[in-house]
Amino acid sequence: MVQNLIVGLIFLLALIYVGRLIYKSFQAKSSCDSGCGKCGAVDFNKIEKQLREKGL
Repeated sequence: MVQNLIVGLIFLLALIYVGRLIYKSFQAKSSCDSGCGKCGAVDFNKIEKQLREKGL
């Protein structure tokens, strides 16, 4: 019984950890003004501007 609780707790902590990683990957950093592409933040305004310049 105790073993099942320990395994369940470890599994729950692993789910929380993975969920936190996914959540943080979609959050833009406030200092992402350089546009280097390292942070993975998507700037939809920049994409829209580029599409308008290309005439799409």
